[in-house]
Amino acid sequence: MQILHIRPEPPGGIGNTIARFDVALSDDVRVFGLRITERAAGGYSVYSPNARGTRVVTFSPAMVQEIARAALAALEELKPHDRIAA
Repeated sequence: MQILHIRPEPPGGIGNTIARFDVALSDDVRVFGLRITERAAGGYSVYSPNARGTRVVTFSPAMVQEIARAALAALEELKPHDRIAA
């Protein structure tokens, strides 16, 4: 799994969204436009974009944890100027 691109959510964004990102789940599968949020009860959620009001992709709880860890690690790696430009 590899985070291809991550963009911190600007202040005033949607709810508790931390960032939006694109991920390569394998060499064969890439998912674009995901959103990571922090849950009030702790932990994280990962959401795919909608198409005609329906989620395009869903993930098992274990996969959500793996994707969230990768996304948060990629977010931490951003340089200060990357965070401002995003």
